[in-house]
Amino acid sequence: MFFHQDYAAPGPGIDPDEPEKTGWARFVQILQVSCVDLVKLNLLFLLACLPVVTIPLALYAMDQVVRRMVLDRPVDCFYHFRLALQDGWKRAYAAFLLTAVPLVCAGYGAAFYLRCAANSPLFLLPFLVCSTIFLTVLLSSAYFYGALGTRRPFRECLRLGLVLGIGRPGRAAVGALACYGPILIALLAFPISGLYLLLIGFSVPCLLGNFFVRTVLQQYCPADPEKNG
Repeated sequence: MFFHQDYAAPGPGIDPDEPEKTGWARFVQILQVSCVDLVKLNLLFLLACLPVVTIPLALYAMDQVVRRMVLDRPVDCFYHFRLALQDGWKRAYAAFLLTAVPLVCAGYGAAFYLRCAANSPLFLLPFLVCSTIFLTVLLSSAYFYGALGTRRPFRECLRLGLVLGIGRPGRAAVGALACYGPILIALLAFPISGLYLLLIGFSVPCLLGNFFVRTVLQQYCPADPEKNG
């Protein structure tokens, strides 16, 4: 039965006795195993975004499903996407407000004060404040969303995200560039990139972002043991 599948079984396509690959070989392995699921996930994400107000939920659900792929856990896109929507809606909206709002406000402030600084160096100080907030939230968000996939309290996930974003910015910076860069380029190239955005334009960049921060999260925020059923 669909609702009684054993989601703790070994993932398809990977020999459990095979030594875990690292680097790009590991990423290619995940793509090979999850290529069909990534297309399904991208379509589910776009459908979930249609009401607009559900965008925070869609982002959270997609990130949680991709996190399972990175951890080499079995994935049923429809089941796990819906499960994330149902069980994580409070976390989804709270996380969106604590990341998207500061990013937009700080980004706008940094651009505004940078223009003003051309006429008066005094505006460099608020520019530095806004740019620091923007970078801190951007780097922390990848770790923050990854930590939300565990059963840790929301405040602990937020604290972990901030600490890791400041203390381990390298991986987060690469992950943010790998995630947001392709999406921004594809959106700017629309409608030429329409088919790409429809099929894998959001799920694969999300996978890239999670892939680059996975080792840091495994070290400081290990995932919960998988349950049967």
